[in-house]
Amino acid sequence: MPTIQLKVMTRKLCHELYKHWANDASIYMDMHLFQPYVYDEAAVNRYFDMKGQDASRRLFAIMLGDKVIGELQLKQIDHDKKECSLSIHMQNDAMKGKGYGTQAERLAVKTAFDELGMAAVNADTIRKNTRSQHVLEKVGFRFVGEDETFKYYRIEQ
Repeated sequence: MPTIQLKVMTRKLCHELYKHWANDASIYMDMHLFQPYVYDEAAVNRYFDMKGQDASRRLFAIMLGDKVIGELQLKQIDHDKKECSLSIHMQNDAMKGKGYGTQAERLAVKTAFDELGMAAVNADTIRKNTRSQHVLEKVGFRFVGEDETFKYYRIEQ
């Protein structure tokens, strides 16, 4: 299996990611909200400026060789509580089901523990997103609760 790397997201990588982005209809709870994604350079710039400047967040490009195939964030980083949350989005269906997300999540957990000094990483998924739930459990997250929209997971060092 090809090796995945996490690289600090740059503006250029962010544009490369979103030029080939596809929204995943299968995880929308309300299909009235679903719209196909259309690349918008100004919108990607605004997104990068907002997410990239947030001190409580680390934004990574998921790299397959020299190609960006997804985005991973360690967010809500709380150095006092020593915990953060993980968020991952693969670029399109062609990048799913190949183990890339699993590799990326393992790298992110290692980064959170070893580089950021976190003691725990939290994650949530839309209840309908069983693929993401499976990956979290495979990486070692344990299910900790749910509500009408989300399932919640946590991994501790």
